[in-house]
Parts: sequence; C-alpha cells; structure tokens
Amino acid sequence: MRRIRILLVLALMPLLLGGCGYNKIQGADEDVKAQMSEILNQYQRRADLIPSLIRAVTGYALQEQEVLLGVTEARAKVGSIQATPELVNDAAALAKFQAAQGELSSALSRLLVVTENYPTLKSDERFRDLQVQLEGTENRIAVARNRYVQSVQAYNVLIREFPVNLTAKMFGYAVKPNFTVENPDALAKPPVVDFSGLSSRHPKPPASEPAKNEALPANND
Repeated sequence: MRRIRILLVLALMPLLLGGCGYNKIQGADEDVKAQMSEILNQYQRRADLIPSLIRAVTGYALQEQEVLLGVTEARAKVGSIQATPELVNDAAALAKFQAAQGELSSALSRLLVVTENYPTLKSDERFRDLQVQLEGTENRIAVARNRYVQSVQAYNVLIREFPVNLTAKMFGYAVKPNFTVENPDALAKPPVVDFSGLSSRHPKPPASEPAKNEALPANND
C-alpha cells in the first residue's frame, strides 16, 4: 500500500508542480539565461573586432597613443571578468560586467571621434569595413540587451505572483538583477542644439527695417 501511495505521489507530482507555476519558472529562468548568452556573444564579437581596428587606426594615427591605449586597456579589463550566463544570478558581478563594458563603449566612441580628423584613414577600405562591422555589432548588442531586460522583468513578475511565489521560495528562485541605465547623468542633460548655421540662412533685418511685431509709427500727414 505504501509503495502504491509513493507511486501515486510521483505520478501526480508533475501536475502539482505545474499547477503551482514550477514549469513556468523553469521556462522563464531558461529564457533569461538564453538572453544573457546572446548578450555575451555580441560583446565577444565586439571584443574580437578591436585588435584589427586598433591596427588599422595605428597605421594612420600613430600619434593618438592615449586614445588607442584607452581602448586596449578597456578591452583587457573586460576580458579579465569571468562572464558566464550565471551573471543573471549575481547582482554585484553583473554590475561589474556592465561597468567594464560601458568603459569599453566610451573608449571606442572616443576612438571613432578621433578618426574624423584623418580623412585618409576614413577612406581606407579595411577601416570602413571594420567600422561597419562595429556599428552592426553595437546595434545587435542594443537589441540583445533590450530583450534581456524584458526577459528579466517577465521572470521577476512571475515569481512574485501568487501562488507561484510560494513555489519560487520553496525551490530557491529569487529576483534576478537587471541592467541599469548607462550614463544617467548624460540622460539628465538637455540635448545640445546647434544654431550656428541659422544666422546665414535667416539673416537679421537691417537696422532701418522695423521688426515684424513692432507697430509702425503713426502717419500724422
């Protein structure tokens, strides 16, 4: 009889766990890990492009050592972090990873700004190809990060819902950390608008002409 009861419990276990959201938690957890894996793949793709980019720029702008060194050091810092899909469960490690990637993004931005001063470099076919690849990778990173954020949000909402929250607590599933906004200070600043060209397109009226909004002097004749 006891054996029959055990077999019955084992047979009903999938139904019991499914009804309490266990299967949904598993699916959501795997989706978060998959989205993180895609982020890591795209960041690695970017890191792999950097040595060739550095060589291309060095051939035309060797004097930009400070900028080139900044990119190299930022890439090395990223490489020193043990980045795995398990970052989704470690808030401190995820924050460190994001900070390092942010520094590398800033260093690359500075490098691309510097290249604007070298027309010969910009016309180099190899450099143009690398720049296109880098821009495409940055776009894929942005898409992957957005999907990860949405996946984590869905997971965190799920494990807070009743009765799924009871199942999550029973099996040790906790809220996962998410990416934070990069450069929040920059977001708080108003956009810079360039009015330098407006004066040539819309010259001021001569001093002798009255402004449109000014009333003309009354004619006393």
